[in-house]
Amino acid sequence: MSLYRLLSLHQSGSPLPVKLLDYRSNMDITANRSPAAIAGAARTVLRKPTGQDGIAINRLIAACPPLDQNSVYCNLLQCTDFADTCIVAERAGRIVGWISAYRSPKANDTLFIWQVAVHEDARGSGLAGRMLDDLLARDECAGIARLQTTITPDNQGSFALFRSLAARIDAPFHEAAGFESQTHFQGLHASERLITIGPVAGSGARQRPLQSAS
Repeated sequence: MSLYRLLSLHQSGSPLPVKLLDYRSNMDITANRSPAAIAGAARTVLRKPTGQDGIAINRLIAACPPLDQNSVYCNLLQCTDFADTCIVAERAGRIVGWISAYRSPKANDTLFIWQVAVHEDARGSGLAGRMLDDLLARDECAGIARLQTTITPDNQGSFALFRSLAARIDAPFHEAAGFESQTHFQGLHASERLITIGPVAGSGARQRPLQSAS
């Protein structure tokens, strides 16, 4: 059973309206959607990326500051080798949304959410949530029992988003040491806390000791 189906089984209420914007995640999540935004969302196609999408995704991320921009080659690898766990949103032939994620090589039942980008023209329609829901509902995500991400300590919007997700799927929310500013970034970037959501109730997964990202 996919994580999204488990989420549906454990849904206890609507997610809190959150405006989230950070260097890694560029989402616009709000319960107040205009008619134009809703109409635009209806015209949006969600699909797996292909190798031909690499340049467009790279440009989308560049248009969504303050997201960290990767090389085109990195985006090409995401679109090919990791296509099963990445998703694009396309509207009128133009890519307006992107989520990159991957199964952890250390734990195949864990999905790490790397980056979320939504173009400003597509914000306000709940597109980020739609992409995430669609991704988690894929057959390729069957067996996912945990989600992980990293968050800077001052990013309260991101903490609220993932705490809300944990509550909706009836899963524990864990915070542990991740990447440290001095150790991993030589002081050029804020520290990152490692967030783990899971194990998801009903997945059959057992609790594992938390480990830092180092």
